[in-house]
Amino acid sequence: MLRQLVGRRAALDVTADDTRYTAAAAEALREPNRLDWCLRITKHGPDLRWADCHHHAATCPHEHVVDHECTAPAAPVPARTRARRTHPAPTGQLTL
Repeated sequence: MLRQLVGRRAALDVTADDTRYTAAAAEALREPNRLDWCLRITKHGPDLRWADCHHHAATCPHEHVVDHECTAPAAPVPARTRARRTHPAPTGQLTL
């Protein structure tokens, strides 16, 4: 699993699977809410970049990864308890 803030201005918090794909295979797995990322290895480690290489080059030489898709069941949502509210003014009196 890879996790990184991607972008210079409005960074996205990306969590991607570590399974490596070619650019074409990753593009085939892309969905509206599941994106693919160009994975570049730098001297500082892996670097995820927006996969706009599909539009700029016929074949991208870098490996690609795809957003993580959790298959675990959703955690149960705890029931909300209603707290009793006390009114700041006596009954019949309006407050502004």
